[in-house]
Amino acid sequence: MRKTETKRHFGILDTTFAPVAAVLWNLLLAYCAYFIARVAFLIENFGLFEGSLNTSHLPELFRGGLVFDTSAILYTNALWVVMMLLPVSRKENPSYHRVCRWVFVVVNMLAFVVNLCDAVYFQYTMRRTTTTVFNEFGNESNLGSIFAKEALSHWYFFVLAAVVALAMWKFYATPRLNHRLLKWKPYALVTLASLLAFAPFCVAGMRGGWTTAVRPITISNALQYVDRPNDAALVLNTPFSLIRTIGKDVFEVPKYFDNPDELEAVFSPIHQPSAQTSPPSTTQKNVVILIVESFGREYIGALNETLENGRYKGYTPCVDSLIKQSITFSHSYCNGRKSIDGMPSILSSIPMFVEPFILTPASMNKVSGFASLLGEKGYETAFFHGAQRGSMGFQAFARSTGFQHYYGREDFNEDARFGGDNDFDGMWAIWDEPFLQYYCSKMSEMQQPFMTAVFTATSHHPYVVPEKYKDVFPEEGIEIHKCIRYTDMAIGRFFEKASRQPWFKNTIFVFTSDHTNLSDHDFYQTDLGGFCSPIVIYEPGNTLRQPQIIHKIAQQIDILPTILGMLHYDKPYFSFGIDLLNTPAEETWAVNYLNGIYQYVKNGHVLQFDGTKTKAVYSLEDSLMQHNLIGKVPQQAQMEREVKAIIQQYMERMTQDRLTAKETPEK
Repeated sequence: MRKTETKRHFGILDTTFAPVAAVLWNLLLAYCAYFIARVAFLIENFGLFEGSLNTSHLPELFRGGLVFDTSAILYTNALWVVMMLLPVSRKENPSYHRVCRWVFVVVNMLAFVVNLCDAVYFQYTMRRTTTTVFNEFGNESNLGSIFAKEALSHWYFFVLAAVVALAMWKFYATPRLNHRLLKWKPYALVTLASLLAFAPFCVAGMRGGWTTAVRPITISNALQYVDRPNDAALVLNTPFSLIRTIGKDVFEVPKYFDNPDELEAVFSPIHQPSAQTSPPSTTQKNVVILIVESFGREYIGALNETLENGRYKGYTPCVDSLIKQSITFSHSYCNGRKSIDGMPSILSSIPMFVEPFILTPASMNKVSGFASLLGEKGYETAFFHGAQRGSMGFQAFARSTGFQHYYGREDFNEDARFGGDNDFDGMWAIWDEPFLQYYCSKMSEMQQPFMTAVFTATSHHPYVVPEKYKDVFPEEGIEIHKCIRYTDMAIGRFFEKASRQPWFKNTIFVFTSDHTNLSDHDFYQTDLGGFCSPIVIYEPGNTLRQPQIIHKIAQQIDILPTILGMLHYDKPYFSFGIDLLNTPAEETWAVNYLNGIYQYVKNGHVLQFDGTKTKAVYSLEDSLMQHNLIGKVPQQAQMEREVKAIIQQYMERMTQDRLTAKETPEK
């Protein structure tokens, strides 16, 4: 019987290492199946990708695909690997391994078939299928006939699936071991050690990398391997897209307004150029945006002159000096509480509602922003982040919104003018001081006009400063304060160097933070206080605008329309924010989302709305948010109406891929 079994099935040599060898061989079969599925996907939809495929770019697409295939394969085969590597000798018999074989083939063929189905469906959605498809078609009764029709016209995929299934069954490796003859101790040692070793590799593969700087990859990370968002489908696989969106029904479209015209009248994110725009074309000024990690308003003395009864000095003498030469706002807020919320808010004017935009399926939508809008006007654009490429999904988002260049830790290390990895903080990124100097130097090599953004990293957990600055910036207050002082110094040195560059006076600088962080003042620990971020606009070459703190409400999503207004941008564009310098104070507002609550700031109050009804209304003068004025504020009804319009516009446009001024709702 055993001879017959050996002839019929592809096996692994009868050694203690047989289970381990079988696992490695069979996982290789899974990789082959995913590769075949990707090739089939490409061939089926070749006309949709033809314009972006070339011999130099195709390897990059498939390299990225390997990352996502690894994650999907490890997710779907984790149980099978455990079954194979359990250090139990009695499982080494034909019956047990027949079960293992069925588990492996069925699971991986399901993944293969799902990929083939998506090869057909892709032409209708232009994206890999996520779990939202179940909601999208949950009420349809004709899916059976649609599937049957597509199945008939794509009969060749059935043939391909049958061939792959037969090959996977035939070449599946079964360990040939007899538990009666096994030496238990060597067998147990090898299988247990292999199982323990597999665990960290499995976690790293599922996450998409080893380092702490790499977050678990999501579908948006595919964008870092492509030039067009559409091409991300070649990098992704459908099992991964489904797995990473399970339980994440992020965007549910409310029906506050049945009439689209009424909705548009209350709030629209499409901005039209003003009839009074002068000059008639875009002013060719450089735009430089500094997004400073965790640099909340609380730490800035110039923005807290009444704090601690006027005795508070803050931790930012360099930024204080900058503010005295700039325009800023009395009530300024971030639109999210994580670093990954900052980029969409600041660079594309998209706030965070429910979940970080970058982590949702909507991140695959067409998205505009500073880079794409100004790139169309002839600007050279670049994004800088001192961490390794791929960290936080920043490179993917930068690329998807039109940045032409991305400079990270690897690029810094290759520049002989700087210290390379000697300037790495050991955890996240290059220290702020050397990286901001690098940032300034690289801008001096760019063609004007240019638009750049930098995301700093040092003022972040674990809150350390370079060794040479430990005595310069000692521990004080709370642990982040020394980092704030260090980063403030780095910003001062950046502007000192920038001021000597020929492009300096032809530049608009924007200074803000991605979000807030640790606090030692009650005001900055409230629901609204936790969103207080600086928004500073510095224009050294303009003597007409008076430096001042303007008494208006401002938010990160206002940065894009405000700067485009300063540049006299003359085309329609998409933005959830407003032009602060051309909007009356009483019409300025801010919105953010916190644990199921939308906070809408306007008319001297903050309204807290849970998506169905208002939960609270507080006066901005009630800094600790202690007195709920619900039902007592005349503007409450209008504020509710406006925040509902903002939410509905957001949800509709996210689900319909309408995040640019060139609206193309899905059919």
